[in-house]
Order: sequence, then structure tokens, then C-alpha cells
Amino acid sequence: MSAATAPTSMAQLRLARARADLVGGLRRWELWGTLGWHDIRQRYRRSTLGPFWLTISMGVMIGSLGFVYAELFGHTLADYLPHLALGLIAWGFISTPIVEGCNIFIGSEGVIRQLRAPLSVHVFRMMWRNLIILAHNMVIYLVIVAAFWIWPGAPALLAIPGLFILCLNGLWTGLLLGLLSARFRDIPYMVATIMQILFLLTPILWSADQISNRMIVELNPFYHLIEVLRAPLTGHVPSAATWVAALGVTAVGWLVTLAFFVRFRERIAYWI
Repeated sequence: MSAATAPTSMAQLRLARARADLVGGLRRWELWGTLGWHDIRQRYRRSTLGPFWLTISMGVMIGSLGFVYAELFGHTLADYLPHLALGLIAWGFISTPIVEGCNIFIGSEGVIRQLRAPLSVHVFRMMWRNLIILAHNMVIYLVIVAAFWIWPGAPALLAIPGLFILCLNGLWTGLLLGLLSARFRDIPYMVATIMQILFLLTPILWSADQISNRMIVELNPFYHLIEVLRAPLTGHVPSAATWVAALGVTAVGWLVTLAFFVRFRERIAYWI
């Protein structure tokens, strides 16, 4: 084998192994599906209400903030509560995989070293766990819809591709940050701090229409990611710019993640 061919063959081998990891992890849905359910059950073991404590906690926060901020911003509860509820629920579904993703490989150190399974299984497990939590939190939205007689109509169907986009983003952020955090242990602390700041800068408690400089909002990728889920469920069609931004973040994120995953996947077991 020539010197020029060897690096090319090695790169192709790494690419093939990374692809096999992702495809193999997806096919092991019984494994990560069972583990995801186990995580939820273990967290609320011996609890009467179980995961619905998440719903109660989120509902109390939405109700408390809703009454105060609706009065503060001069909105009616019927207009503000759906905006706030879906904003907080969507933010939780976006931010939790980012924060949890930082420790996804570090926390699975024992399993990774003892069990021969694709590394992506741990990412799918985390994403499935957060989908279960999202389903519980969406009960709050249904209660608000029933209480205020809100009917989003046909635009609500757009929430399906919107949710798919959020899942794709949750997967690449978990995979990328999990890999980087395994090597650099300060990243989880840095990410947690950044997410707190981004929460305040994203139109969740407040509306994008309340700020005069729309560029602050439009340049925030989290705003667009939230809107692909929130807008349809409030009866609005997300703008073309929102779809383009959300898809662009997803595509770029996956390209960067795959580049890192192909290059450093085999080192994760040594880093942890």
C-alpha cells in the first residue's frame, strides 16, 4: 500500500465505522427504548404519580409565571398562556439534551467499557427519554386548549415536522457535546452557564413582537427551533425564514458532528 493510499483508506474505514455505529444504534431501538423507560421509572421509583410530577412542576411554573407576566405585559391569559407554555415545553425539549448530552458518555463509562454496543445507543436513549418527558408535559398544553377553547386548526399538523427537526437537533447536540465533554471536562459547566443566558435572550417569557430590533431575535437559532413547534400549535404557520434557519442549523450541526464523530469516535472509550 502506498503512502498516499494509506491515509485515504484509514479515513474511509473511520467513515464506515461511524456510519455503522449510527445505523446500528438506530436499529437497536429495543435496547435504547427499554433503557429510556427504565431511566424514567428509576427516577420516580416508589412515587405514586411517577413522571407526572414533571407535569405538575411544569404546570405550576407556567401557571405562576403566566398570571404575573400576562398582567405585566398587558396580555390576556388566553393569548399569553399558550405562548408561555409551549415556549417553556419546547425550550425544555431543546435544552435538556444539550445539558444532559455533555455527560452522556461520561455517565455511561461503565456500560461503554463492558458492553459491546454502538456509542450512538446512549444518544438515542437520552433522546427517547426526553420524548417521554415531552409527552407528559404536553398534557399542560391540552389543558390550556380545553380551558380557553383554543383550536389551532390545520397549521397544527406542521408541528410534526417541527418535532422531527427538534429530535434531529437533540441527537447531534448530544453526540457532539458528549464527545467533546469526554475530552474536555469543563465543557458541561460552560454549557450550563451559556444555556441560562440564552434562556433569557430567547422569546419564551416575552414575545418577539415586543422588541424593536428584530435582528436580535432573528439571529437567535433557538427562537426558530422553538417556533417550528410553538407556532403550529398556536394556530400559526412558521415563516419561511424560520424553516430555513431551523433546517440550516440542523444540517450544519450534523455536518460538524459527523466530522468530529468520524475522526474521534474510537477515542471516546479512552477519554472517559
